[in-house]
Amino acid sequence: MPHFRVEYSRNLEEALDLPELFERLTGVAAGTGVFPLAGIRCRALPRDSYRVADGHPDNGFVHVELRVGAGRDVPTLRCAGEAVFAALNDHMAGLLARRPVALSFEIAEIHPDLNFKAGTIRDHMKARAETAEAAE
Repeated sequence: MPHFRVEYSRNLEEALDLPELFERLTGVAAGTGVFPLAGIRCRALPRDSYRVADGHPDNGFVHVELRVGAGRDVPTLRCAGEAVFAALNDHMAGLLARRPVALSFEIAEIHPDLNFKAGTIRDHMKARAETAEAAE
């Protein structure tokens, strides 16, 4: 964890630069020291059916949800969340200046007893790091 889910109105897709947004979100989340890089995931969920405010076709929305594992205190999550939201606002600044966009961000904690996982990413990251060290 954490997992970023970026939900957005399809009319903003070309302007969002999702690869750059994912790079920023990953960098900031890892840089907080709160979340391990190996657990970070980013995914986008475009929405074709939506209505924003008065329904004008220029209106759009971007909602970012950060789902995190349980156990961190609220001040720690708030501090990390403020850093992520600042990076999100920075990424979106140009688009917000040009278009009517509703931007939102929330952190949701996943129930510790109802969370099931399996994977090998950490093993592969460790092996790549060891290979890189051996090559030096």
